[in-house]
Amino acid sequence: MLIAATLEVPPLSSRWMVTSMEPLTEHRGVSDLIVYGFLQLVRTSAARQEALTASLSEYCRQHELLLSGVFIERSAYITSAAFTGLLDALALPGIYGVVLPAASHLGRKAIAAERERRIDAAGARLLLIRRTPTPRLAGRSPSSSPT
Repeated sequence: MLIAATLEVPPLSSRWMVTSMEPLTEHRGVSDLIVYGFLQLVRTSAARQEALTASLSEYCRQHELLLSGVFIERSAYITSAAFTGLLDALALPGIYGVVLPAASHLGRKAIAAERERRIDAAGARLLLIRRTPTPRLAGRSPSSSPT
């Protein structure tokens, strides 16, 4: 089920954010964890939408999560029908979390921070398929220090 809408999100700092590809349920006594996907697709081709939706489905399959639906936002505004729909879905009993391909799908920094806060307030976990790499100074390895 795909739902189209528009919305932006605040920065990601939620205590519920899962950013690694480790199995979520294989070593825990839980099953049938229901999640929803969220994609922000402004000026995106149908092929890209299909590929991102497939990546959400595959991630959920690998981690034994039930992808109940994908909310798709078509514009970059703080409020959108897609994000409002996602929050409504998260209010349902038994919802585990939200799956995103990357944190950037929550929107620009300020919007993403507010959206993350709202997802956290709903009691849902924020699951990222891939993390945004940490910026490094050119020519320096992560372990080197300035001299």
